[in-house]
Amino acid sequence: MSAPAATVHDVTMRFRDHTALDGISTAIEQDGITGLLGRNGAGKTTLMQLLTGHRVPTGGGIEVFGARPYENDDVLRRICFIKEGQRYPDHFRVRDALDAAALVFPDWDADTAATLLRDFELPAKRPIKKLSRGMNSAVGIIIGLASRARLTLFDEPYAGLDVVARHLFYDRLLADYAERPRTIVISTHLIEEISDLLERVLLIDRGRLLLDTDAESVRSSAVTVRGPREHVRAFAARHELLHEQTLAGSGRAVVRLRAGGESPETFGLTAAPTDLQELVVAMSLATAEHHTRTPTDDLEEVPR
Repeated sequence: MSAPAATVHDVTMRFRDHTALDGISTAIEQDGITGLLGRNGAGKTTLMQLLTGHRVPTGGGIEVFGARPYENDDVLRRICFIKEGQRYPDHFRVRDALDAAALVFPDWDADTAATLLRDFELPAKRPIKKLSRGMNSAVGIIIGLASRARLTLFDEPYAGLDVVARHLFYDRLLADYAERPRTIVISTHLIEEISDLLERVLLIDRGRLLLDTDAESVRSSAVTVRGPREHVRAFAARHELLHEQTLAGSGRAVVRLRAGGESPETFGLTAAPTDLQELVVAMSLATAEHHTRTPTDDLEEVPR
């Protein structure tokens, strides 16, 4: 087995009295698509900044391609980090941004950039500061895909893009990945849209890592059950209750399964697979119940 593209060893990141990351450890395997999920403020962007050498952790260690990324040119030239609301010099036109990227990334693919420019219908000569929010996001997507960087990170890359343009991004991402496999990390709140793209899932909430597993295991790890409230609670007691809703005598619950536990049918319940977005929301809600502070974020816009 090849070495991971990146490893995170017991990493903590503090900003004055705020702990953005709290003792996180994980490994991002090479040549895979990983979803970095969580609510706004969960610590996703902070983790990406550490992986790309933009910050140094308060505690613990980060290695990318076997070395610390901070101020390490050999590592950083193999990384492309596309941030939400990516900024460019005021005088840059679209083609200036692509020309600059071609100088930065040694594996830059000009043909891919040209094709994507046409696909997203971007005017190459238009100043970037005059682009719409969605077009600005498309510039970042083009750079991220055409960079062919060994580690490519997209942090909420499609702000302002309509659903057609977002699905164009997904299609081009999969096609490019199939042709040239590499390590891709996507931070997003549009979980339902990208769930089928993901090979691995990292879920962060309040700076802690709640989930770190392959996507297939996630899909089979929980069920949503319905039936009489007491039956739902009896079934959940044999497993792990993440979230429950009750109305009169009926109940609905998201339950994370434990090996060897009894089946929902044993309790007279109907069961359905829990999709990734609902599981993320349920796990985040379960974590919130253990804190005195009530989160104000919209849980459907799961974290940053």
